Amino acid sequence: MKIGVLSDTHLTRVTKDLERIMNDLFGDVDLVIHAGDMVSLPVYRFLQQRPIEAVQGNMDDWALRKELPEKKILTLGDFKIGLRHGWGSPLGLEERLQREFSGLNAVIYGHSHLAANHWSSGIFFFNPGAFSGYRGKPSVGILHLMADIRGEIIEL
Repeated sequence: MKIGVLSDTHLTRVTKDLERIMNDLFGDVDLVIHAGDMVSLPVYRFLQQRPIEAVQGNMDDWALRKELPEKKILTLGDFKIGLRHGWGSPLGLEERLQREFSGLNAVIYGHSHLAANHWSSGIFFFNPGAFSGYRGKPSVGILHLMADIRGEIIEL
């Protein structure tokens, strides 16, 4: 399974850059995951043209928060994956997220705007970085679920 992962798009409307990513980089993915701070309902409606799993972020407008949960547990193939945007300081964020869930293979998150693609304490942590680019170069991610979990960060 190939999954396109976005976070921290911070868009009030659909842009040409978002359209390009969905058509080109995510053109052949089985699923899109958005890890929060999408910001607006029109962006979510655009992303819903494809199979999508998403959670709310701390910057999302009220209409979007009514549609999306704070966190989700996804079962994809043989993997149990936690999805949550995140909160507070980037320091210690993965430890706080780990306490939110139990029995997972992976946690996908956003919030820090810092890409992460690594294993820690038997859990795969994946943050695609920020589509908006705040705190560095804009980036998105691809997850490959096969016999194991493998991620890649793509700078835009």
